[in-house]
Amino acid sequence: MNVANRLTLFRIALIPIIVLVYIFPYSQFGIEIGYISVGSVILTYKKIAVLVLFAIASFTDFLDGYIARSRNMITTFGKFLDPIADKMLVNTMFILFAAEGIIPVVAVLIMIWRDTIVDALRMLLSQKNMVMSAGPLGKAKTVFQMLSIILVLLSNLPFELQGIPVASIVVWFATLMSVLSGASYVIQSRSYFANDLGE
Repeated sequence: MNVANRLTLFRIALIPIIVLVYIFPYSQFGIEIGYISVGSVILTYKKIAVLVLFAIASFTDFLDGYIARSRNMITTFGKFLDPIADKMLVNTMFILFAAEGIIPVVAVLIMIWRDTIVDALRMLLSQKNMVMSAGPLGKAKTVFQMLSIILVLLSNLPFELQGIPVASIVVWFATLMSVLSGASYVIQSRSYFANDLGE
């Protein structure tokens, strides 16, 4: 297994660690979570730790892609596993936030539904030996998703100090990008399935 694929697996391995750090019942074990106070905003060390782990995992996403391309290490296994690792990481964070009531459940459901539909389309296309690459909207969706996760973990700092709900706005914008990019994938794939659809 090459270095790029090992980094992808490392990203997947970080996900349960992030979940454990986030949901661990610290108070039941007598562990007091410290915090940093920025004005009226409280930023717990737990969220800071999760942010660091998320940043490391996100960096491996950039790094494994760069290594795979620059060293000609692109493999079928890597092309299959990398997007799965990305969605596992991002969707896990959104589910944790929704479970805590930080972001709307509806937004998370829409993004997960979109990913399920796109993955199904890609699977069907792979059976026809076709590849549907990520378009600009899909890449924008990923950027806004990661930005929203960072803002939520930072308790909307520094915008919270001005009372501007930027984190919530970015979450909904990422949801909109998910819908638009998902629609573009469906439209793009119609030509591939024209015979199956009787068109």
